[in-house]
Amino acid sequence: MVLKTHGELGEVSVNNAVIAEIAGAVAAKCYGVVGMAWRNKKDGIVSLLMPDTVTKGINITVQDDGVVIEMNIIVEYGININTICKSIVNNVRYSIENSVGIKVKQVNVRVEGVRVDE
Repeated sequence: MVLKTHGELGEVSVNNAVIAEIAGAVAAKCYGVVGMAWRNKKDGIVSLLMPDTVTKGINITVQDDGVVIEMNIIVEYGININTICKSIVNNVRYSIENSVGIKVKQVNVRVEGVRVDE
């Protein structure tokens, strides 16, 4: 789906993949995030996505008054999950609204796993 905004100079169309790329790049830079996750619907197994496929773990829903972003992540063990998620929500909302110019209604973050280093 494509998000369209109208201005006095014309129309701007932004593909959902662009929004997902920005959100994935911002989330990956947040402290404590190992990477984006993807859950296989067939067998329910969660996979850590490679950096070039982060959009697979992000779902963008366009609504009349903004977008809803749903992200699946894997976090580092020993770091406060609530703090990580708040950081992601704030950073993703700020980046999307400032770089694309659209309102972000919600950023939903699902922690699919925790990486434990030995």
